[in-house]
Order: sequence, then C-alpha cells, then structure tokens
Amino acid sequence: MSADTPTSPSSAATGEGRHVLVAVAWPYANGSLHLGHLAGAYLPADVFARYHRIAGSRVLMVSGSDAHGTPITVRADNEGVTPREVVERYHPEFLRYWDELGISFDLFTSTMTDNHHEVTREMFQALRDNGYLEIRTTEQFYDPEVERFLPDRYVEGTCPNCGATDARGDQCDTCGKTLDPGDLIDPRSKLSSATPEPRPTDHWFILLSKLESQVAEWLATREGWRNHVINWAQGFVRGGLHDRAITRDLAWGVELPEDAGLDNPQDKRIYVWFDAVIGYLSASKEWAQLQGDPDAWKAWWQDPSAESYYFIGKDNIPFHAVYWPAQLLGAGDLNLPTNVPGNQYVTFKGEKASKSKGVGGSLLDELELYQPDALRYAMATNLPEYNDVDLTADEIVRRINDELVAAWGNLVNRVLAMTGKQFDGIVPEPVDTDERDLALLAEVDDHLAAAQGLLEQVELRRALKEAMAGAQAANVYLNALEPWKTAKTDRARTATTLWTAVQAIAGLNVAFAPFVPFASAELDRWLGGDGDLRGRGWVRPEVAAGTKLGTPTPLFRKVEVATDEA
Repeated sequence: MSADTPTSPSSAATGEGRHVLVAVAWPYANGSLHLGHLAGAYLPADVFARYHRIAGSRVLMVSGSDAHGTPITVRADNEGVTPREVVERYHPEFLRYWDELGISFDLFTSTMTDNHHEVTREMFQALRDNGYLEIRTTEQFYDPEVERFLPDRYVEGTCPNCGATDARGDQCDTCGKTLDPGDLIDPRSKLSSATPEPRPTDHWFILLSKLESQVAEWLATREGWRNHVINWAQGFVRGGLHDRAITRDLAWGVELPEDAGLDNPQDKRIYVWFDAVIGYLSASKEWAQLQGDPDAWKAWWQDPSAESYYFIGKDNIPFHAVYWPAQLLGAGDLNLPTNVPGNQYVTFKGEKASKSKGVGGSLLDELELYQPDALRYAMATNLPEYNDVDLTADEIVRRINDELVAAWGNLVNRVLAMTGKQFDGIVPEPVDTDERDLALLAEVDDHLAAAQGLLEQVELRRALKEAMAGAQAANVYLNALEPWKTAKTDRARTATTLWTAVQAIAGLNVAFAPFVPFASAELDRWLGGDGDLRGRGWVRPEVAAGTKLGTPTPLFRKVEVATDEA
C-alpha cells in the first residue's frame, strides 16, 4: 500500500481547516501513461494534496479513467474489440501506477459508472432548464464507405490556423487551437480512404455565447494564476465564445435523457468534452456515497469558502479554464475553480512524449529502473510549470545521485548512524546550544516556511528547492562541527551537535514529505513517529531527548542505469 495513501475512499483527511478539492485530469484509458503524464498532472496534484493534508486541510483528491473519448473507440476499432474491453485493460494499470508511485487519490473512478452517467444528465438538465441548451440541425461529416457519421477525432486534415497536416477534428496539437471537423482543410476519414461528406443531423448545443460575459467577468477576478493559463483563457474568450455541440452521433458514451427530443437517440451520446469534466463532480458525489454520507461532497462544491485546484496539461486549458467554468456558471450553485495550474510539456530529446511513437517510456518501464520516491524527486525537480522541459536519462540519474542520495539521504543516514554509535541510538540531551545550533534550526524553519508559501502558490519546483537548500545547510553545519571528531574529545559538544541535527532532519522531513512520501514515512518512524504526517501541521516537530531512534538503512539507492550517451 502506498505510504500516506488513503486506504479507502472513506479515509480523506479529517479535522478542522480548509476544504481543498484537488481535481486531476482524467486520462484516456486507451494506452499506458508515461513520464510526461506524471509530470504534467499527477505528481503535481499529489504533492499539493499531501502538503495540504499535512497542514491540516480537508482534502478531496479525485480523478478517474476517461472511458468515453474517441481515442478509445479508435483503438477498439483498430483491435476489433469493444471500447469497454479497452478501458478494462488499462484502468487496472492506472491503479497500479498510483499505488506504486504513491499518488494518493481519495477516489480514482471511471466515466463508465452509473453515477457518472446520472450526474452528467443532471447537469444537462440544469443547463437546459436555465436556457443554455438548444437543439440545432447541423452538418456533420459522414463516411459513405462505412456508412456512419464520424466523431471529431475520426476526421483528420490540415489545420486552418497553422497549416499542420495532422490536425484532428477537435483540436490541433501543433498550435493548440480547438477546432470543429468542418474547419479542417482537405478532411479525411480515419475509417477508410473516403473523403467525408457533410450530412444534416440534429444535436444539442450549449449556448456559450450567452455565457461569454459571465466567463469573462469571472476570469477578470482570478489572481495568482500562471500567466500562460490566464492569458490564454482571457484571449480565447475575447475572441468570442461560439456555441458548441454537446452530443454526437456515436453508440459509446453517456446516454441522453429520455426526454432529449432528438431523433434516433439510441445512436447519439453526450460529447466527451462535455461529460469528462463533469467527472470531477460525479467522482466527488461517488466518494460521498462511499462515505455513507451522500451530501458530503457539498462541502467542496457549494461552500463558498472551499477551494478547488485543477491539475492539467496545457492542452486541456480551454476545457478547464473556459468551458468547464461556463458549464458551472450555466448550471448554477456550484463553485468555480480557484486555480487551474496547467503545466507545459515534458519532452524527450526535443519530442513530446508519445507512447505510440516510442517517445518516452511507460511508467511501468520507469518503475523497473527507479525507486518510486527517486523518480518522484527527479520529476519534481523538472516540473514544466512555466516552460516545456526537455528530459534525459542523464538528468534523472544526476538528480537522484547527486542531490537526493548525496545530500538528503546521506545526511539522514550519517546523523542517525552517529547517534546510534555514540549514544546507543538515543537522542542525547543538548548542552549549551550556541549560535551555530540555533542558526541551523532557524534556517530550517525559514526554509520550511518558504516552502509552505510556495506550495500554497502551486510553485512546487521552488518549494522542493527550499527543502534541498535546508538539507545542504545541515550538511554544512555537520561538516563545520565534525561530530565524528568531537566524539573523541568533547562529548557535550557532540551531543548538542547531534541533537541539533536530529531536530533539523525532523523539520526537513516535513518539507520533503509531499515529494518523497515513502521515505518520509519511514524516517518519521525512525524518529519516533507513526509514519503518518497528516494533520500534524506544517511545522518542525521536536524529537525529544531520550527518544529511541530506529536503525537507519539507506533511504535511497544510487542509480546505475544506461544513460543517454551509453
């Protein structure tokens, strides 16, 4: 079981404090995930959630497998299996990632649940009741060879914005512009060699044009958002929000309400872009039901003092910073995002990670090479918070060996080992602490406070740097006072030095805990704790003199793997 990971959906952090919703992008269950996914959304969300749990916030962290995207139906068609079979293959793999990497979801579900379908239809009904949905006859591409309408991702062509020849009918990955299939130049069907032809079909549309001013006013009130997110969202809205279809001709997905009023409703489903984001709400309601308190979700969704943070990659900015807020505003009585800390991309030798193209290994491949904490640390030092980050195996190895192992792991091992040797593993009483001892503890406290401020702002890379700077300060202190030498000449000084170092390590363990949870839980047990830091507060705990310390073993192992130049 993951260290510090809730063991069931009912074990979200308890106690007084803020209510913080950590909403994490829903991965399509059509293939293995890679390091780009980990750095883009899942690790940042987990670090943020773990920080808040330690600080005493009431955290609800939810996500799930997106089962309804056309990437899944495309794969199913290619393999000659059902979409459900594809989802049921990859959803368990995702659960394995989270367990082995310590990604501490309170609930990781899927969009195939009856609950999600019901909540999606409830939002459909609320938007319709409030006058934000209407039926329109539109032309949609139809493949005359296979005799079926084509969902957006079944149509490819040239992007009218940037000229990329591999744009999809929903979005161009090259320039990031959202598209409709009819926007494409020289469209082609993915199902055959035919040129698709437009045919009339009726669909429900969300009237985003009626919600445009509300979204713009809300975006103007946002503070602390990353520039690339807020600037993109505001620029997108200034360009005008266009009404958008929320149903499509497809037999896989959320079924329409019985009174939907469309011909052939059995051949139409809710559009995935509309239903996937509703998953944050449906997952929260499912978690509440599993708690035995069906109304528990309201503390995060209807209490105006609650906070909600959406962790996504930059390709998801329009859906989370514009469309989802529009849906929430149209439905009414639900909290809008506090922040949408969208990340840029992790690239590998200049290419965006892509399992299908063999760029970037799967997470299971990486877990064969690295300890989970080591991989978490290396990725956390390279989070693409403001710019794309190009990652190499050499960089991962360097971060692990030269920083995590050499600075933090070695500090812990030598302090606890010296205490074991000199004082039988008992934390000694300090004798006449002086300015050197007090200065180190003050510096650790400063780094801990600085890390907290950065974590609150979702500046995770910089928060980790504060933790490592504290470890380096403790190493400088030890090297200056040389307790391995004073042990032979000045036992009182040695006792004070090691007592001080143990206190510093206890404080630094709090700072490192969101990033390397397995090691932090183990170290906490060595320091006399129970391994669970939740609710203790973001402060340096005191390890009382006389505490029997655990026998240390290396928290992290040095990595010896083939590097990029090998």
